[in-house]
Amino acid sequence: MISLGIRWETCRKLQILCTSPCLASRLQSTVAVSTKGSNARDNTEYTDEPIYPEIQDLSFKARKLRDTESWHEEIRKVPTVEEKLIKINMPRYYGFKVVDLSDSKVPYNCLPAMQHYTRTIYEDVKSKDTLQETAQTDDKKLEVYTESIKSEIQESIEYVNDYFSNAYPDAANMEPQERENIFARLIVEQVNRTLINVLSSDFLHLHESEIDYSPRHEAFWSVGGINPPKNVVKSKKGRKWQKEMANDPYNRLMQYSGKPFLAIRHRNQLTPWKNESESTNIELAKTIPRFNYDPRTLGYVCSHKHLTNIPGFWPGSGNIFGSISYQSRAFLQIRPDTYGVEDFKEALHAHAIQSSYSWLLGQASYNGFNTFNDLTYPMNTQTIVTNGRDWSFYEYQLNTLLVHSHHVDDNPKVNFCRGTAEMKLYGEINNSGKVVDFNEDVLRHLIRFYINAPEIHRSASERQPYLGSDVKYIADYENAEKREFLERVFKDLMSNRPRHLAIPEIYLWEKIYKIDNKTRVMEPKRRFFELGINPWLRTLDQHQKEYIPRALRPEGPKSKKKWKETFYP
Repeated sequence: MISLGIRWETCRKLQILCTSPCLASRLQSTVAVSTKGSNARDNTEYTDEPIYPEIQDLSFKARKLRDTESWHEEIRKVPTVEEKLIKINMPRYYGFKVVDLSDSKVPYNCLPAMQHYTRTIYEDVKSKDTLQETAQTDDKKLEVYTESIKSEIQESIEYVNDYFSNAYPDAANMEPQERENIFARLIVEQVNRTLINVLSSDFLHLHESEIDYSPRHEAFWSVGGINPPKNVVKSKKGRKWQKEMANDPYNRLMQYSGKPFLAIRHRNQLTPWKNESESTNIELAKTIPRFNYDPRTLGYVCSHKHLTNIPGFWPGSGNIFGSISYQSRAFLQIRPDTYGVEDFKEALHAHAIQSSYSWLLGQASYNGFNTFNDLTYPMNTQTIVTNGRDWSFYEYQLNTLLVHSHHVDDNPKVNFCRGTAEMKLYGEINNSGKVVDFNEDVLRHLIRFYINAPEIHRSASERQPYLGSDVKYIADYENAEKREFLERVFKDLMSNRPRHLAIPEIYLWEKIYKIDNKTRVMEPKRRFFELGINPWLRTLDQHQKEYIPRALRPEGPKSKKKWKETFYP
């Protein structure tokens, strides 16, 4: 008896129906076709050599690793920039626990930790001529530019000094950080204006660049190889299948937030100054300092936030690659002198590394990459750390983003940063308001940074291999409802505003009387911890959908579709 894909209970009914000659002939033809198809399939199922399925490790650790890699692959396949960031934030409605990094606080002795967190090798530039490799002009032209710009830069500094003393008469009563930031911002804006006005006639890329004033630079990434905190160790030891992994290295999420004075970006990239063979070396990677301790031991603070990647502009801008950023060094104002001169230098290097890495990571995320899907080509930027008088110059090359889990040991790629020693643009401003001891070497470094022209190194498809071919941003979707929904969710996540309802918490009296001592057994179990609910595991799409009033329903007032559709990736 052939069931033809129908349940056994219906076979007897078919037997009765088949008494009809017409139905019987139809069944015979169907059986012949199905038999022919099965013979064709049988021919393809046999091979000369046996092919066995892959034998997978069924341990808990191996299964978790496969699940994680599967999730990373799902993120890679998401077509648009905004949806990738939404997808990464999907597992946590209230945000992830992150380590806060910022440009306003750089802890003591944090350079080794920052090198570990960003997988960066730092090279100290001892000779003032080392950074000339990126210059695209000869020494004679450089001297001509220096002489023509020198007087204008001096006048700009004198003007800013006069303006600051008149516009802020109570500057002496300001906080040191605020006072330095205001003065440095004015100097940077005037220096940038002067350099662009003079050099743009000879260098077209300065005409095409965009300038962001006080932009928002944010980036997140996952760092592995860190010792787990006590609560994680205790939690794993309480589960049989995780006991052996209780002390395994732990991944921590880093979230950087900074606001530079000024940033310049272009549609093309800067030329890398390290080739692929130099940046791919497992032995060189082993020389990077390892900081396995909890970041809180250095003074960093943890908080719960949505993960954000913002390089100072929204997705869809044409000028997507950064060339120069001016960073503040006002955090040194609150740094005790007892830390020493050497730590001050290391703090500047650490700040240059974290700000450069974060800005490039934000740009990489707008090209489809993230901390889980690695770069396919290097990215470069130039960073200046200044307070208006003291200047430090850095160049950074981003080669890899994989720093989490086993990649912290196995990834052969490394990032590079090189920088100059601290230099003074001028000695002082005398009583008559004139600049004294102007340093032309600082001006030469500035000119070299500005004339370093970005170039086209690869096609658009090579720059964005993990984005869709037709749809790269949510603005490319034809469905207006989907565009509006995704834009609202994306900008709400990037704003990092708190939820309209407070995060559920266990009050102290509940901890004492309900959890530790269980003295209120007769009370109804209504709280989340009594019902076995973990609020931190709530996902981004676990919320009440938006209601559609009857009069506004597309199918009419009698339609049963009363909730608006969601378009989470």
